Order: sequence, then structure tokens, then C-alpha cells
Amino acid sequence: MAAGSGAAGADGGSARARILEAAFATFSAQGYAQTSMLEIATRARVSKRELYALVGNKQDMLAACITERSGRMRPLADMPEPDDRASLAAALTAFGERLLREVSDPVVVGVFRLAIAEAERAPEIAQALDSIGRAAARKELAALLGTAQARGLLSGDPVEMTMRFLALLWGDLMLGLLLRLADPPTPEEAQRRAREAASAFLYLQSAEGVGWHLVRCQPNLR
Repeated sequence: MAAGSGAAGADGGSARARILEAAFATFSAQGYAQTSMLEIATRARVSKRELYALVGNKQDMLAACITERSGRMRPLADMPEPDDRASLAAALTAFGERLLREVSDPVVVGVFRLAIAEAERAPEIAQALDSIGRAAARKELAALLGTAQARGLLSGDPVEMTMRFLALLWGDLMLGLLLRLADPPTPEEAQRRAREAASAFLYLQSAEGVGWHLVRCQPNLR
């Protein structure tokens, strides 16, 4: 009885994987709005009844596709909390390296392309991508920077610092990936890019901190 249940569960898992693979391929080829549930069922070699039972409706399927692929965008969850500038630099480098490698994955870039192609007809794709994938990464980085700020390692708003670090990390790489003008970075390139972004970020934050300190120390001549 248990063995049979396990086999049934495995078959269900296999069918669900086929459904999501077929759904993403069809969404990418034809667009979300133009894709029918029958097309996905035919491509996945399942009945429409199985389709709804295992995944749900078309919007559920879209969310499941994005969740599965965008899960690769979530960087290190067990990153040690920084207690000095050196450990902060190491944490930012590790975060940036992992983020570059995961988001540059062709499958994840494919999700971004789908969101762009369907932005007018199906804005829910971009909304799901942002809430499921990008927001999680930004939240984690903001938490790291907030901890560093609380420990006196940085000054500034964690959300603004998050956007600054991500801008330094990515530059125009994502645009190049979306346009197929750039290849995903190798592990060595991702590490170098993340290390340089961390170094530039900490330099800029230090420069701002020194500038603010000097402004505060100026005598009030008015």
C-alpha cells in the first residue's frame, strides 16, 4: 500500500514536472495570452483533468513556472552576519557572486524575456517575477546591509544602499543577456565582478560618510 502510494506520488511529480516544462516552453513560444490549456496538456502528454488537478489554472501554472525558475535567484540564506569591514566585503562578494551566477542562468533569463514580451498583454508575469524572485533577493541584501548599519559599519538607508550595490554589480550585463549580446559570466568572472562591486560600494559609502562627517563639523557661519 505504501509502495503503491509512493509510486503514485512519483508519477504525479513526474507529470507535474512535464506540465511545467510544457507550459513554460509554450508560454515562451506563443505568449501567455495565446496559450491554451489544451495545448499545454497535449504537449505534456496529460489530460486536462490532470492538468488542473496537479497544477491548477493557467495563472497558477504561470506562477508555478516562475516560482520554480526564479527560485534560482535566491542567494545565500546562511550567510554569516558581518562584524567588521572585511567580513562585510566578503559577505557582499559572496552574495553578488551567487546572484550573478543564478540570475544569469539561461532559464532565468528566459523568464525575464517572457515577462518583457508579455508586459502589455499579461502584466501579471512581470508582477509575479518581481514578487517571487527579485523582491526576495533585494530583501535579503537589504537585511544584510541593515545589520551592517546597526553595527556601525555603514551609514545610510538600507534600501537605497541595496539599489546602489545591485547597480554596481550588474552594470549593463542584464541588458546584454536579454539581447543575447553577452554570455553568462563564468564562475571566475562572477567572482571578480562581485568583488569589484563590493569594493566600489564600500569605497563610495566610506566617501559619503567622510563627506557627511566633514559637513557636520563645519562651523555655522550663517
